Amino acid sequence: MIVLTGAAGFISSVLVGRLNQAGRRDLIVVDDFSREDKNKNLEGKSFAEKIHRDDFFRWLDENPSAVEFVLHIGARTDTTEFDRRVFDILNLNYSKQIWQRCAEHGIPLIYASSAATYGMGELGYNDDHNIVERLKPLNPYGESKNEFDKWALKQQKQPPFWAGLKFFNVYGPNEYHKGRMASVIFHAFRQINETGKVKLFRSHRPDFKDGEQLRDFVYVKDLVEVILFLMRKKPVSGLYNLGTSKARTFLDLAKSTCSAMGLPTDIEFVDTPKDIRDKYQYFTEAKMKKLRLAGYDKAFTTLEDGIADYVKNYLIDKNYF
Repeated sequence: MIVLTGAAGFISSVLVGRLNQAGRRDLIVVDDFSREDKNKNLEGKSFAEKIHRDDFFRWLDENPSAVEFVLHIGARTDTTEFDRRVFDILNLNYSKQIWQRCAEHGIPLIYASSAATYGMGELGYNDDHNIVERLKPLNPYGESKNEFDKWALKQQKQPPFWAGLKFFNVYGPNEYHKGRMASVIFHAFRQINETGKVKLFRSHRPDFKDGEQLRDFVYVKDLVEVILFLMRKKPVSGLYNLGTSKARTFLDLAKSTCSAMGLPTDIEFVDTPKDIRDKYQYFTEAKMKKLRLAGYDKAFTTLEDGIADYVKNYLIDKNYF
């Protein structure tokens, strides 16, 4: 059996669907299942059992030999939440308990880290273990992810294989429930539908023109393919970046979204809110050498193709993956 935490969420629900496509139905889905808007992500999908996250450790202690792999994707991902206790409970201590049980029972583990660990990118965006202790995340969410990465790297007792995946800017189907934390593509589509134009943050740095701030946008379908590869290949354990290695501008994103909707591009620039202006990232780009050296050779979906698929096959008719 394969365990997936955060199973009703964005990335994990797409992963459930992709595993179903690969013929896997022996899935244990773990979440709190308290939000109907999230639970829609699992409608029509096949799994063996649904377990509340508070009951998961009891279940795992009773069934360790039945578990082939744990995919720990569940987390509190709100970058605007500043109550560190929330992250300590859900992102740090819960993850430690999963790690300890996987190590004890010999269960391979893949968990969701984040590119938020890199902060302003002062040390670059290289998934080198030697820089983890020196990273300076910009918010409690990023700190919680980096604290767990630091903790994991210090453990003598480890799962037989483990990978912490530093997700960059992920977009794609099944993020209807995410509200403010949904991808820029999702918000751009909504804005265009409602007003006919896209709002982008104005640049407050002289070295970047308006809309030319850069991000590494990765399509969720590519992300789950990498996870399936790691499950199958089990290369050297450690932290792995998961982006495309090609930063793109918000202008590119806006133009591609308008094009996918069959509309002319109309952009309104607005000031970046002062409360986030000093922590706003103007550039992120994943170094993907480690994953490539591990043998992953598939091309990543271009921003244009990813947005076209997302808009035309999911957003327009509010379909789910």
